[in-house]
Amino acid sequence: MWNALIRTHHITSRKKVAKLRAAASNYDVYALLRYGGCPGVMYCQGSESGVRSWVSTVQGLRYKDFQLVKKPAAKAVEELGGNEKDVHYGKLEEVESVKEFGARMQEMGVWAWWRKGMGYVHDD
Repeated sequence: MWNALIRTHHITSRKKVAKLRAAASNYDVYALLRYGGCPGVMYCQGSESGVRSWVSTVQGLRYKDFQLVKKPAAKAVEELGGNEKDVHYGKLEEVESVKEFGARMQEMGVWAWWRKGMGYVHDD
């Protein structure tokens, strides 16, 4: 299982979201977006090739202030979490707040990884 995390200025184009939804289906990955205002946040997990291909699709859409804050890599699940029962591969889900996005990251067992990628915590 691989994952990646992307930050952008915002995600507001429904046409781009439709392309990301199609890419999630085509590459059989699970994708989560924070849709609406600033910041735009995207998470993807699946096979190595699926995650890399989905990230390439995002890059091709030329989002403002695109930052691949956590490059595609093997997913390291934290001790508290890793609940995969609500993960539907080939699907893209949207949330409206960073708080809700963080809650999903915690459920999936990647909360500390996500917080580090977002710049909320730093290495000492």
